[in-house]
Amino acid sequence: MSAPRPTGELFPPPPPVSVEQLPLALPLDDRMRPEDFLTAPCNRLAREVVEGWPAGADPVLVLTGPPACGKTHLARIWRERVGARWVTPTVAAEAPASLLDAGPWVVDDAERLGDEALLFHLVNVARARGQGLIVATRFEVSIWRPALADLRSRLLAAPTVAIAAPDDDLLGAVLVKQFADRQLRVPPAVVHYLTARMERSFAACRRVVDLVDHHALASGRAITTALAREVLARLEGESA
Repeated sequence: MSAPRPTGELFPPPPPVSVEQLPLALPLDDRMRPEDFLTAPCNRLAREVVEGWPAGADPVLVLTGPPACGKTHLARIWRERVGARWVTPTVAAEAPASLLDAGPWVVDDAERLGDEALLFHLVNVARARGQGLIVATRFEVSIWRPALADLRSRLLAAPTVAIAAPDDDLLGAVLVKQFADRQLRVPPAVVHYLTARMERSFAACRRVVDLVDHHALASGRAITTALAREVLARLEGESA
């Protein structure tokens, strides 16, 4: 395989433009409504479980899946339905004690929470009160392995549902949605070209869409298969 071309050849600087010609960078409209969640075989079970949670004797649910797979989107849908408190590493660091006052709760990026004792107490309080708690993490608990043994044992005993890697149809749908979130309408041929050649992950979708948007905006070019080819070549060069 030939060496990748230098970045300057892949994305030559655009000609100078006046201020009036500069494109307006519109804010990202990252929709998180129930109707915006793209259901497919890899996430259908997770959606069914989360939408019906809590169900059964244990109110604690561990939701796992790779980065950018839709865990946060799914958890937000549940939060809006039940009025859950949203717990992130930042929120937990600012006022940890107050989080135990009332639930339900969503702990997002749980493996990054830092305060494992807080998560341990949330699990205990949720079970004692019968209030729902969704623990969203990119790792299975057996891989994550919290250092606090009591927390690890409680999470291992909790029901777990996973979102798997996307198939071709979902990968294409995610690309279309993320382009649409940026107010971009992309020809189907471009989407098909990307899905056939890009890394097969939700995180890669986000990276590809970001690069395509950035370079189309910077160069003033339409989003075409040629531009998509250049973006993938750039990504291949970065990973080489």
